[in-house]
Amino acid sequence: MNKKKSGIKRILIFTAVGLFIVALIVGWNIYSMVLVPNIQLQNNATEDLYIPTGAGFSVVLDSLKSRNLLRDVESFEWVADRMNYIERVKPGKYLLKSGMNNKELVTMLRSGKQVPVKVTFNNLRTLEQFAGRVSKLIEADSASVVSVFQNDSLLQKNNLNIYNSVSILIPNTYEMYWNTSSEKLYERMNKEFHRFWNEKRNTRLKEIQLNQQEVMVIASIVEQETRRDSEKPVVAGVYVNRYKNGWKLEADPTLIFALGDFKIRRVLNEHKEVESLYNTYRNTGLPPGPICIPGIASIDAVLNYVPHEYFYFCAKDDFSGYHAFAKSYEDHLLNAKRFHRALSQRGIMK
Repeated sequence: MNKKKSGIKRILIFTAVGLFIVALIVGWNIYSMVLVPNIQLQNNATEDLYIPTGAGFSVVLDSLKSRNLLRDVESFEWVADRMNYIERVKPGKYLLKSGMNNKELVTMLRSGKQVPVKVTFNNLRTLEQFAGRVSKLIEADSASVVSVFQNDSLLQKNNLNIYNSVSILIPNTYEMYWNTSSEKLYERMNKEFHRFWNEKRNTRLKEIQLNQQEVMVIASIVEQETRRDSEKPVVAGVYVNRYKNGWKLEADPTLIFALGDFKIRRVLNEHKEVESLYNTYRNTGLPPGPICIPGIASIDAVLNYVPHEYFYFCAKDDFSGYHAFAKSYEDHLLNAKRFHRALSQRGIMK
């Protein structure tokens, strides 16, 4: 009887030990699949993972596999399934760090905790250029951006038209998510536009007796006339003087815009004959819209233009980027003669 009990006892012990070993193996396997680092990157670097809108788990998996980012693909699939990620894929740009385990990776992806991108734009002339620049930074393609920004209902809602649609754009650096759609981009730019036109700037509009669109158009001309922020308020003053006195603006940058040839460095008399609403040598008043997307410095230069009696200005012949200002046409002709002589000496004919 004692031998029988002793045998049963040994069997129970061996069974317990076996189960314990099995439990250890299973536990270790689960631990390995869940908590052991599974993202492998060289030199502890980081990698960006882009998940397009509408993408399923297979797209995510293929992206990780094709770039050899996972040490163990099967363990990632197993954890993704157990954590209900396979049916909960969220688009965006995600930052992968070397040494991340499957739990950390899936938790981040499932929560949609993506990293923002910085969208910066400046020195752009057209809506198409803006769309091309931004589409390299967010998911929305350039064609959809142009389409939304020229949408009739949105233009009417914001008192804009196809000529001045870019007026809603204030050049700066903005943080947004990579999967931002064209519609969301428009909403953001509209929000930033109204934030820019705060009480102080709107009060200044009343003081100088101009509206937002008039300021934006003049600012776009100032933007193209000079890169020197220090003299922008003076240049703005010249155009305000011409505009308020009913003169033709006769702004060379408007001709370049009308011709669509932004490589022109020397405006000739033949250019002044172009048939266009933007030809300020033939048409009195402002062009129908901005000739570029003016920067904040140029906009504020118009809002705070320097009151003076100058009606003319011409680039200085030293090519310093600054201008010579004149009150009379006679003095202006002298300045212009010096500059054109300098252009010819440098072989700049067009």
